[in-house]
Amino acid sequence: MDFTLHQLRIFQAVAEQQSYSRVAEKLLISQPGVTMQIKALERAVGLPLFQKTGRSLQLTAAGRELLACSQRISALLDETSLALEELGGLRRGTVKVAASTSAGIYLAPRVLGAFHRQYPTLQLSLDVENHLEVQQLVRTNAVDLAIMGLIEDRQGLEIVPFTPNELVVCASPHHPLAGTPRVPVEHLADEIFLLREVGSGTRADTESIFAKAGIPLRVGMELRSMGAIKQAVAADLGVAVMPLDALELELALRRLVVLDVLGFPIRRHWSLVRHAGRHTSAAAAALWTFLLDFRDHEANASSHLAAP
Repeated sequence: MDFTLHQLRIFQAVAEQQSYSRVAEKLLISQPGVTMQIKALERAVGLPLFQKTGRSLQLTAAGRELLACSQRISALLDETSLALEELGGLRRGTVKVAASTSAGIYLAPRVLGAFHRQYPTLQLSLDVENHLEVQQLVRTNAVDLAIMGLIEDRQGLEIVPFTPNELVVCASPHHPLAGTPRVPVEHLADEIFLLREVGSGTRADTESIFAKAGIPLRVGMELRSMGAIKQAVAADLGVAVMPLDALELELALRRLVVLDVLGFPIRRHWSLVRHAGRHTSAAAAALWTFLLDFRDHEANASSHLAAP
């Protein structure tokens, strides 16, 4: 059958309005033009589609069958149009991301850089805050998604594990416990600890770890950045619990060492977080999917490296 989408649209309009003249007014074409298109469609089908009943047009059996098919065709075209619009959306748009301090400095730039290489025309923004402020940004829909560790209030949030986050005790290479194997955690009771400010996820984790072990923390200093803590630890001002990801350069340069403390590393996960009720744009959905694929790829690579 040789007919056009234009003819099907006119046919559906006539089936709805039951009048050539009303369809002509609605579609801004002449009434003879409407009649001509319907006659051409009937010739293509080989059967009459309408029968006149009084002053209105009624569908024939063939007309009812064609209407059902044409409605399915229209629905499929609508789906196709939306899909193409979504693909078009990946050529433009902005994704707003928040990350807790450690994740924002040592993890987010790496994964967002990989995403940007795949979708270079999308705009990315990154807010780096402590974990309490990040949760607030997600809850108020100020960002599309977040990468963070500690999540105290999970209600109304969609949370999926992302990548491992190992917490270790770091010290100066000159520290008396440097190189000592299997140090009991109780031996840290006399150590001076350098902590992040209140509201930091790493600080909350550190306080929780030592509270569960029944060991009081001797706090030497509070510092607002990981970089400042690493500088202070390297200067022998104390020890610190930090994400292993944050120590890669300092360990390679032997400016810091990881103490072999029993019970460490503490294994946590960075998580991907978004508001469960937030409408997701095509660009934000693409980033979420990309990050899940990134996670799976990293996990597979790690398992291959660990295999004998």
